[in-house]
Parts: sequence; C-alpha cells; structure tokens
Amino acid sequence: MSGAGVPGAAATRFGVYLHVPFCSVRCGYCDFNTYTATELGGGASQASYAASAVAEVALADAELRRRGLAGRPVETVFFGGGTPTLLPTADLARMLDAVDRTWGLVPDAEVTTEANPDSVWAADLQALRDAGFTRVSFGMQSAVPHVLATLDRTHDPDRVPQVVAWARDAGLAVSLDLIYGTPGESLDDWRRSLEAVLALEPDHVSAYALTIEPGTRMHTRVRRGELPGVDGDDQAAKYELADTLLAEAGYGWYEISNWARRPEQRCRHNVAYWRSHDWWGIGPGAHSHLAGTRFWNVKHPRAYAQRVAAGELPVAETEQLTAEQVADEHVLLGIRLVDGLPLGAEHRATLHELAADGLVDPDAAGAGVARLTRRGRLLADTVVGRLVA
Repeated sequence: MSGAGVPGAAATRFGVYLHVPFCSVRCGYCDFNTYTATELGGGASQASYAASAVAEVALADAELRRRGLAGRPVETVFFGGGTPTLLPTADLARMLDAVDRTWGLVPDAEVTTEANPDSVWAADLQALRDAGFTRVSFGMQSAVPHVLATLDRTHDPDRVPQVVAWARDAGLAVSLDLIYGTPGESLDDWRRSLEAVLALEPDHVSAYALTIEPGTRMHTRVRRGELPGVDGDDQAAKYELADTLLAEAGYGWYEISNWARRPEQRCRHNVAYWRSHDWWGIGPGAHSHLAGTRFWNVKHPRAYAQRVAAGELPVAETEQLTAEQVADEHVLLGIRLVDGLPLGAEHRATLHELAADGLVDPDAAGAGVARLTRRGRLLADTVVGRLVA
C-alpha cells in the first residue's frame, strides 16, 4: 500500500469497522459479502472467526506504524455484517477489546453492533453493554409480515418491541433500520411500518430505498416476472412520507437516509464515512480508507483466514485516489449531510441554478453552501452530476 507520510494524515480522525460475514439465512435482496453455514465449506469457521479478526488488528497496527499513521485513538467502532450477533457475545467483546488494547478508545467512543431482532436475548444485550458497546442497530426492515416474507427476513415483527425494551434496559442506544419499496409493499404498508417505529421511540432511524442488485435471488425473481421491479415514483412517495412522519415526531434528518431525535444521537461512525475520515475495515471483504488510499480485503472467509494465519495483511486490492477523485468524492459524500457542502466560487453559478430548480436551499446557496431540499434529496445524484460536471 502507498500513501505513507501524507501531510496531516495522522491528524485525521480514525474509526474501525469489523465485518462479521455470517447469516443464518441469506436474504433474497442482499448482495453483501455474507455466507450461511452451508455456503462456507471447509477452512472457514464461525468458532475461529474472532481469533482471525484479532490477528488482523495486530497486522493493521503494524501497517499503520510502518506508514506513520499510528497513535490515533479510535472514535467509533461498528460491527456490521451479516449478523454480528450470530457470534457469541464473548467473541464480539474479544474483538472490541483487541481494538481498545491496540489503539485505545476515546472516552466517549461510539461502539455499535448490528443485530437481527431474532438473534439476541436480554442477557446478550446486557453483556454487550458490559463489554463497552453503546448502540445497537436492529434490522427491522418492515412491520408487515408479507413484506418481510418477500425480503426473506425471518423475524416476527412482534419481537421488535421486546428487543428494543431489552436494549434500553441494558443502557444501549437504539437504532431501527427500515427498507422501503419492496415489491408488493403498498403505501399503507409503509405507513404501518413507520408508525410501528415511532411507537417505539428509538433514538435513531435509518430508511433505505430497496435496490435490486444483479446476482441476487430477488433480481432473478424480477427477471422471471415473479416479482415487479422497483418503482422510482413509489419510492419517492415513500421517502416523502417517512420524512414527514419522522419530522412531525421530532426526528431531524442529518443524512439522506438517516434521522435522529437529537444531534448527539446521530451515528457518528456513518458520518465519518460521509466526511471521508480514516477507518480500517477488519474482516473478509471489508473496505478501508487511509490518507487518500482505499483498499479492501479478500472476500471469502476461508481465504481471509488463511492469509491472516500466515501473518499477511489480507488486502486484495488497493487504489490511490487522484486529486480529481478526492474532489469529486468530497462533493458526492458531503452533499448528503444536513450541514450542507461549502463550495468555491467556481460552483457559484451552478449553485444558484440548483436553487432555482428547488434542489438546494436558496438562503444557503447565497452563502456558497449546497444544502439539499427534500426534492434535492430525492435527486441527489442529479445534484452531484451538475456540481462535478
């Protein structure tokens, strides 16, 4: 990897992502790097996974030292997947402890794990809190059984209030994740899901438009005519409904797909991605960003475990960003945040055109800042395209 000695790089804020690639069932819409037990084959084991991840932390530390990027405490840690909570809580705690012992956690570090509602019990959530976790993000997706069935989600929607209560009792902040635009989901279905979320009063809500990716089972079903495809107008209407109901309940949007009750309840780890901070991704297929360099690990857990066991960084590919790529990504990512994106004089004419088209706030535009309106959030790709043209 290149990029050693980049001026100011060591001062950039630092986070850690830990990817747990295991799922009990592969959802038909999912194209993440995840595996069920039957897909893994020999040489890859849930039981030994924590040891591999801990070993990669040590390898990552050596690489950071080599590149002059060591010495930064970790501000945010995010366990994603897959379903991290398929691992024993002790394994998750062991992985977090390795991060803390190696780099140190800041006193108010945000430590999040994703979880399926049917993958945890009260004792698990309390053990996570005792280990230093501060947030849990439940993959609720919908409150409507037929929508969950289309998504191949296995949990009972009636279990969500129970796990939220357990998380609160343990002292964990709670985020609920939703997906809208599932084939067969009506606007009333979506309203029902939103109302179910609001009744639980979580600290944070994420709502993502369904994308049907090539290679997924859902893509095959759509191609065969078994399911209708995604309807952009339908998804726009559902986004507008979500934004309206969440705003009325006191949630403020801070990123296109994310809302929080208060600013301090925003997901700091995800904000770090949008602001191009540095992070190291641990685990098979995990992506990292350091000092203008992107790199990502080998995808299969077996290949990953073999590389780490041999004392090698499991990096598959590396990309050094050009100055133009950095500038474009600054727009692509920064435009998504509620604070808006300060722009130079070269963008002033385009910014006023975007304001005239109702895509950015005209008052902010007058101050040289691109801040998306609701219409602009729906057409964020258009805004980015015009700004980077």
